[in-house]
Amino acid sequence: MTAPLLSLAQASMPHLMLAPIVLPLLTAALMLLLREEQQRLKLTLNVGSTLLGLVVAIALLAWTDQQGLPTTLGAYLPGNWPAPFGIVLALDRLSALMLVLTSMVGLASALFASARWHRAGVHYHPLFQFQLMGLAGAFLTADLFNLFVFFEIMLAASYGLLLHGSGRARVKSGLHYIAINLAASSLFLIGVSMLYGITGTLNMADLARSMAQIADSDRGLLHAAAGVLATAFLIKAAAWPLNFWLVPAYSAATAPVGALFAIMTKVGIYAILRLWTLLFGTESGASALFGSLWLVSGGLLTMAFGAIGMLGSQRLGHLAGYAAVLSSGTLLAAMGFGHNLVTGGLLYYLPGSTLAVSALFLLCDLIDRWRSEGSGTMPYEPHADEAPFLNAELMPSKGLNLDEDEEVLVGRVIPAAAAFMGLAFLACTLMVAGLPPLASFVGKFAMLTAVLNPLGIGASAGHQPGVSGWTFVALLIASGLLALVALTRAGIRHFWAAHDRPAPQLRLIEGLPIAALLLSCAALAVAAGPVMRYTQATADALHSPGTYVRAVMSALPVPKPPEAPVQPGDPATPAAPAAPEEKAP
Repeated sequence: MTAPLLSLAQASMPHLMLAPIVLPLLTAALMLLLREEQQRLKLTLNVGSTLLGLVVAIALLAWTDQQGLPTTLGAYLPGNWPAPFGIVLALDRLSALMLVLTSMVGLASALFASARWHRAGVHYHPLFQFQLMGLAGAFLTADLFNLFVFFEIMLAASYGLLLHGSGRARVKSGLHYIAINLAASSLFLIGVSMLYGITGTLNMADLARSMAQIADSDRGLLHAAAGVLATAFLIKAAAWPLNFWLVPAYSAATAPVGALFAIMTKVGIYAILRLWTLLFGTESGASALFGSLWLVSGGLLTMAFGAIGMLGSQRLGHLAGYAAVLSSGTLLAAMGFGHNLVTGGLLYYLPGSTLAVSALFLLCDLIDRWRSEGSGTMPYEPHADEAPFLNAELMPSKGLNLDEDEEVLVGRVIPAAAAFMGLAFLACTLMVAGLPPLASFVGKFAMLTAVLNPLGIGASAGHQPGVSGWTFVALLIASGLLALVALTRAGIRHFWAAHDRPAPQLRLIEGLPIAALLLSCAALAVAAGPVMRYTQATADALHSPGTYVRAVMSALPVPKPPEAPVQPGDPATPAAPAAPEEKAP
């Protein structure tokens, strides 16, 4: 399957880069023309467009992972103006990875919503597509102004999705969510304006090229602008203490919206990683690695906050929300070390943790419905073969093992839906806690190894982890332990303890997305070698941004086609003016 996708990407790669943005835009515009009663058609368009977007994203990722090419980075000029004057879209390994991750989470969310949640309000499907458009644009754009534009498209759609289904809790959390994100957008604009005033450009590659030439008198203002801009991104990345809004908002949203929002915090992580490695890498002169201590410290505090929050949570939705916070804190802290080997490990950890949190949001909805009487449940009807074993009069004579309620303990049939949910919850527990054999354990182990042996780009020989390194190691282990305790306690309460409730009723369209997300996590672990090679190549390119800068700045506009030569006697060619007559003397 990879070969046809690779051929497709090679043939039309420049224009294919537009597809992740244009496809959801056109799909949303088409759905807005349909009546609200045509839900089935809108659902088909939503799922079909998201599936096609996943195919395109995989094709783009296959193109960026080609071997033997001088560069695997593509730049596209939508307005046919050269950088830094025109809009530029840039595709590298990191962008392609985030596009595939977004499409996978989006497809799982759309399939799960098709069971019931998409009918809870109006315009769900157009908002969903606009959300995907904003996410894809944020990962592809190569200038700060368009990053702001796509951020606002993404946030505007998320406001409607968060309020989808109404309810007092959603409205209350939604207003908080809107207020804090409007404040973050204001900080974004202020930081961008300050950077433009100092450098005269908003193109990311042009900014990176001008960092070393900033005058010493302007460097303090540059750092202040970067701090303001970073605050906006840290709000979106759910860094402590700016993440008080996340858990109430994500847990109040409907399950498919919460699953889709799991990728939202990673947009802030992506923006910080992209800009920090471009603007404050080792080649940035006096500003090299500016803010690394703040990133590490903020990440460590966020990890602690997320782990303690999970331990103190009683509601499943809150557990999933704090799991998202814990994942973001881990990524932020690892990013702050500024070493390519640590970055390679965190990029391997990023997709697995995001997929696990998305699956946990979907699974929490099924478990909560199972707990609620009369909501998606049906009484358990034993099979005819089970009848003798359920007769209390026959039990003593058969010598069967009994529990405290004089019921059969050995041979009792577990309903398939309950077994599926239990195994899925176990897999989510292993992923969030970072236990073997799934992918998050491999990612954490790679980060721990790199922190304890920092010999990558930007690290000198014999460099020691230091206090921050050992604190990160301790918190990475301790947070996994606390997450394990919290999720195990929730699993015992919902699956192990005795309950007088009927067996759950699970639709295939609800179980399929959860199974697909968790199988993807397992696939990351099985293919750990190739995936780690890809993420390490991505990290090496991020910490050596010269290739990115050259590819963006050297992208040339498409020349105009030459005009056809004029043939003498062509009827379409106007006749040459006659020579003026000579006047007689």
